[in-house]
Amino acid sequence: MRTGIGYDIHRLVHGRKLVLGGVTIPCEKGLLGHSDADVLIHAVCDALLGASGLGDIGLHFPDTDDRFKDMQGVKLLSHTYKLVKDKGFYVINIDSTIFAEKPKLYSYKKKMENNMARVLGIDPDFVNVKATTMEGLGPVGNGDGIGAMAAVLIKGPLKNNLTF
Repeated sequence: MRTGIGYDIHRLVHGRKLVLGGVTIPCEKGLLGHSDADVLIHAVCDALLGASGLGDIGLHFPDTDDRFKDMQGVKLLSHTYKLVKDKGFYVINIDSTIFAEKPKLYSYKKKMENNMARVLGIDPDFVNVKATTMEGLGPVGNGDGIGAMAAVLIKGPLKNNLTF
């Protein structure tokens, strides 16, 4: 078994949709980025890539590559999971947290969990999304951005002779 962690943060701007966990959320501002800037899915992708020893999201989906311009986060997650599966790994569970002062995300969390579980081919009970504020501290607390972090547990082939 292997673990990975991921983190992402994007600036909030007018004129963009707010997409988190593949869910479009009504909001006066959205996240600025090369893709749809879905910080939750970006954090999960980074965690999966790290756990499987495949680097990070910038290595596989650089913001200088027009193929990824405005790409939906769920498509990035699908591509990421293919890389992870190609190394012989599969997902055991995901735990994640979104950091945002607003909007309130409670009513969207189950749909986010279901979206990610569907892409990864796992039961939604093994995907957890939490949301919290930063209590007015830092760029997220000031309302300038939204961040997310994720931890994943994956299982796959052992490639060494370690015994425990």
